[in-house]
Amino acid sequence: MQISRVFDLLEYQAQNFPKKDALACKEYGGWVHYSTQDFISITNQLATAFLELGIQKGDKIAIISNNRPEWNFVDFAIQKVGAVSVPMYPTITAEDYRYILEHSEAKLVFAGSGDIYEKLLKAIKESPFLTQENLYTFEQIPNAQHWRNLLKKANKERLKDLEQIKNSIQPQDLFTIIYTSGTTGKPKGVMLSHKNVVSNVKSAISSLVLTHEHKALSFLPLCHIFERTVTCAYIYKGISIYYAENLDTIGENLKEVQPHVFTAVPRILEKVYEKILAKAKTLSPIAQKLFFWALDLAEQYDTQENKGLFYNLQLSLANNLVFDKWREALGGYVKYVICGSAALNPKLARIFWGACIPILEGYGMTETSPVITAGSPNKEDYIIGTVGKVIEGVQVKIAEDGEILVKGDNVMMGYYKDSERTAETFTEDGWLKTGDIGEWVQGKYLKITDRKKEIFKTSGGKYIAPQPIENNLKLSLYIEQAMVIGENQKFPAALIVPFEEALKNWCLEQGLPYENLTQAIDLAEVQMLYQKEIDKVNEQLAQYEKIKKFVLLPTAWSIEGGELTPTLKLKRKNISQKYEAYINEIYAEQVAV
Repeated sequence: MQISRVFDLLEYQAQNFPKKDALACKEYGGWVHYSTQDFISITNQLATAFLELGIQKGDKIAIISNNRPEWNFVDFAIQKVGAVSVPMYPTITAEDYRYILEHSEAKLVFAGSGDIYEKLLKAIKESPFLTQENLYTFEQIPNAQHWRNLLKKANKERLKDLEQIKNSIQPQDLFTIIYTSGTTGKPKGVMLSHKNVVSNVKSAISSLVLTHEHKALSFLPLCHIFERTVTCAYIYKGISIYYAENLDTIGENLKEVQPHVFTAVPRILEKVYEKILAKAKTLSPIAQKLFFWALDLAEQYDTQENKGLFYNLQLSLANNLVFDKWREALGGYVKYVICGSAALNPKLARIFWGACIPILEGYGMTETSPVITAGSPNKEDYIIGTVGKVIEGVQVKIAEDGEILVKGDNVMMGYYKDSERTAETFTEDGWLKTGDIGEWVQGKYLKITDRKKEIFKTSGGKYIAPQPIENNLKLSLYIEQAMVIGENQKFPAALIVPFEEALKNWCLEQGLPYENLTQAIDLAEVQMLYQKEIDKVNEQLAQYEKIKKFVLLPTAWSIEGGELTPTLKLKRKNISQKYEAYINEIYAEQVAV
């Protein structure tokens, strides 16, 4: 069958790979499965219920929930009536809800949990067009309308109307509006058509060498286009999708589901690595020596170089003695991890590849549905430190100033109700300006070097890309978060959030008092520990890039605190404003450079 609209993917699965466990989630301690036919039946019922409610083509319906099958049921039902989904992060504020709901003119809203529902009630308190009657919930919540109540409104007689509407929907029609969090200003509503997403699924699928016999674990937010498009690819390939209960249960769910693939952002892989290092510190001296021997071997791994028989034998032994436990912790069957949304430290990528857990880095943005480039599971066709090759149907070129420019069927329709910002995002000849700086490796692999807006210049005229330095800092067991500063200053410095668990254990090992993080970071011994960690990173940097001063912060940055976007990117302006006093103190005294 021809696939030209996103909802066609579901019918394609039914015809080619009908599944007993197309979707699965855990309820009351057990896994609940929905077959492909269940998926289709529920979405059809919901779609006819929408018609009964008077929902028309082009109407907007918002979804605010953590990942669960109901998210997909509502999403595909919205598509089938020609309406437009407006997904939102559960973690954003009530004020953000209010802005997006009003800007998109949403007619209905689906909330996942009680917390979200309460936040929604605040958001619509003064809304001229949304009331409590327009809200539905996925969980059973007192005084709220449960989503299954809508199924009672389903009307089989409307199925013919539904078919006519589906047939009228064109590939170029609006599929979804995704409001990007951004690091500054109000969110922008990215308009993506069915064609944008379907073309991306078909083009990127070549790197997804999995079949209908495989399973995926999903935990990245479905409201983010990365996980949503990957979900569409899973449906297309007939891969079963299991939803993790929450971020705290990922480890347990990996062992239960034993997936063959999952997606991750670099911060998740960094946290996995931090936990592994922390656990290694508790091993016996002999076991520790074995662990760090294996780790050293993995750090040398290179997809493009055969290091010889002796190295290969040692790495094989390390995989049998040490890294097999890593793979077991991921369920034992993971073929690869798809990583995106931000830059992954190449050192970390080498370690995982060396441990027979290939990390496939890709690159994209919401405005490109999202995939622009994708890494290959074939190590001979992948270079660590790059984000792979440009996918079929997409064009990429590097502008004179190093900015990555993109064209293709995956490029957005524009920003909703914002023609001015849309025009600013494209060149005069129609190339999308990504805002990222990049370069080619061997003429065909793309390497991202930094964000255009994040590169800063010191007062000495030297340009510094902060992200690679920050990624190296975060490889330290003792560093949870880091931001490099120094624009128009004489030298770069760093704001650092310690990894509290590791620091507490270190203090206890050293016989130092530990009451809390605020008390610990003032200890001279702790300051010296972090200076040594920074010195290790400085060894790899040019003189003008070296971190000359740092400050330890007692509070982790968060989405709720306004320091991180929902995709865990740093809101540099917010952080700089919040810690202005610390920054002023750093630069109050002149330091020799």
